[in-house]
Formats: sequence, C-alpha cells, structure tokens
Amino acid sequence: MIRVVLPAHLRALARVDGEVKLEVDGELTQRSLLDALESRYPMLRGTMRDHVTQRRRAYVRFFACERDLSHDGPDAPLPRPVTTGAEPFLVVGAMAGG
Repeated sequence: MIRVVLPAHLRALARVDGEVKLEVDGELTQRSLLDALESRYPMLRGTMRDHVTQRRRAYVRFFACERDLSHDGPDAPLPRPVTTGAEPFLVVGAMAGG
C-alpha cells in the first residue's frame, strides 16, 4: 500500500481527508504512482502533470524520504520506504514570490 500526501487544494478537489492510500501494480515509479492516483481520482488529471506531455507542472514538487524527487525521471524507481508504505510520497505546491 502506497501512501500519498496531497496539498490541501488537491485534497479538496479529490474530496479526501488526510493521506491517500493506493495499490499500484508493477514497478513503482513516479509515473505509475501518478497514473494510479489520477485513475482513482480523475479530477486530479492535469493538476500535477501536463495533460499532453505528462511532464510535472512547474509549481508542483514531489518529495519522499526527505529528498526532492521532482527532477528524477518519471520512470526512476521510488525509494524503498515509499514502496513499502513506511514513508509517504509528498506532493507539494511550490511557493513563488518576489
């Protein structure tokens, strides 16, 4: 069971409280995790990744195990603690300002 923590605005959009728990088939990568998340919560499609290119949106970051995974390839394996459910996969809305 994979644990995903979404920012408040995406939790509201998906109508969930707290973290989301998912079963992901096959190898666990950012792509397979986000595919499973968007499949279960179709209203999230396009919020974290571009509809066409499937690239991460500029103001969305991914973290796990105290590491920024945002620039890892979409098919890179996720850290073992995430795949075992010991640690959550965090989706974070980046802050911008000036």
